[in-house]
Amino acid sequence: MLQHQVSDNNRLRLFSGSANIGLATEVARYLGMDLGPMIRKRFADGELYVQIQESIRGCDVYLIQPCCNPVNDNLMELLIMIDACRRASARQITAVIPYYSYARADRKTAGRESISAKLVANLVTQAGANRVLAMDLHSAQIQGYFDIPLDHVYGSPVILDYLLQKELEDFVVVSPDVGGVARARAFAKKLNDAPLAIIDKRRQAHNVAEVMNVIGDVKGKNAILVDDMIDTAGTLLEGARLLKKEGAKKIYACATHAVFSGPAISRLSSDVFEEVIVTNTIPVPLDNYFPQLKVLSVANLLGETIWRIHEDSSVSIMFR
Repeated sequence: MLQHQVSDNNRLRLFSGSANIGLATEVARYLGMDLGPMIRKRFADGELYVQIQESIRGCDVYLIQPCCNPVNDNLMELLIMIDACRRASARQITAVIPYYSYARADRKTAGRESISAKLVANLVTQAGANRVLAMDLHSAQIQGYFDIPLDHVYGSPVILDYLLQKELEDFVVVSPDVGGVARARAFAKKLNDAPLAIIDKRRQAHNVAEVMNVIGDVKGKNAILVDDMIDTAGTLLEGARLLKKEGAKKIYACATHAVFSGPAISRLSSDVFEEVIVTNTIPVPLDNYFPQLKVLSVANLLGETIWRIHEDSSVSIMFR
């Protein structure tokens, strides 16, 4: 990807919420510009306050804010940022959401449940966003929850480039559950048409997984477990143990979003995994780093996408 230099008279403006300023700074550097000045503070009762510190009248504004932990605070900050830009007469507001929260509740699986993925889409739209840029949504159908344009990009090219540099041999791409088969199949195809295996899993409750068996041949092969996010890592750990039992050699866990809740770090830092590869859509605190962890940056990918959206160029061509 080529680094772009934004001219002084350009109408492109880039702002960051407080969730991942490091990533936003890298995106701005790729685009050859600075993050816009903004005041963020809290009142004594916890209410958030946002004020844009430069004129954005008639500008195309991009707001970078993953809705990671603390989820509700970061989501509310994004909504307030959108509202502030709308009231400042921005020409177009694009919410850049590297990690989209509440995505797991994307349908009703039982009575009297909320479809919170749709609710969040409504909130972002009603706040005043004209467009959304999201990365690796938990399910592709969430794109249809928005009545505004949504560009859906993937962190897999960054992870694939890293894996190809390692020149692994005798590897198999593994989906940790049936729901992730399409993601794993696409990943395997781009990894020189690698063989595919599936872990048959029965979930008994949220964040509790029971692994049953492996569909496919993993014996004597290096297994690459592919998922969109790592939350408590229960699914990955049980899956990795089953792969070891079935004769797999080294196991690599790959995911775009490093949610890392609860016991995730202790589970991932066990000797089961050769390497745990994630991206920086969600910031990983230094305290959560462990020897097997590799964090890759998606800043250039997001920066290129923002530039293409701004220039009315194709985004999908980046992933062919």
